[in-house]
Amino acid sequence: MMPPALSGLLFALGMSVAAGLVGTVAVMRRMTLASDAISHVALPGVGLALLLQVNPVLGGLAALFAGTMLVWAVERKTQLPTEAIIGVVFSAALAIGSMLTTGEELLEALFGTARAPGTTETLFGLAGAVLVILFITQARSQLVVTLVSPDLARTAGINVSRLNLLFLLGFAVTVALGLRFLGVLLMGSLIIIPAATAKHLARSLRSMQLIAVAIATLATLVGTMAAPALHAEPGPLTITIAAGIFVLSLGFRRGR
Repeated sequence: MMPPALSGLLFALGMSVAAGLVGTVAVMRRMTLASDAISHVALPGVGLALLLQVNPVLGGLAALFAGTMLVWAVERKTQLPTEAIIGVVFSAALAIGSMLTTGEELLEALFGTARAPGTTETLFGLAGAVLVILFITQARSQLVVTLVSPDLARTAGINVSRLNLLFLLGFAVTVALGLRFLGVLLMGSLIIIPAATAKHLARSLRSMQLIAVAIATLATLVGTMAAPALHAEPGPLTITIAAGIFVLSLGFRRGR
């Protein structure tokens, strides 16, 4: 078995790398607000898992997958913007989840907990992070072409609908990875803030991804390790650090 401190550190590292990469695509697709909202879809699953005395991360992951498939299906059928559909699903999920969880359980679901994951959960989490990282890095060019022109992407033989589904699923997995540490309210912020900072500083998509990963990793590791000394929860501290880096980055002009 892994020492709790090591398992927590490895889990946090995998989560932050995945968050940085997914966030760059979400920001390029102008899904920043939708990115924060979709993380809230996990709340009903977390609440139901707590009632059934099952690992809440599994419940959150199940709810995220169900919500992702629902968003994708409605988008294909209605041609409504993705962020609009996510907004509707998010509102319903937040209402249902609030009714299923109360008290301390609700606070942990919303803001995460400092408890380290077990060895099994860490291994599954790292596997999920690796899948997300591989998908974003391998499909980067296709995602860019689809972003520029879906019609051009189809002409080039890219299955745009399937690519959108895979991205949404990758997003769902990334959110699920952060449920334990950051909760459903804060995980979306770790995806958005480093990517927004990187977009301000970077000159290319590759450098944007590297900067976003570096910021997400730095904020997560510092927040996780400094929280006990500061008598603070790691989730809010991590997001505060990421937001601080964003504010500091505004003093720098992007290189040309």
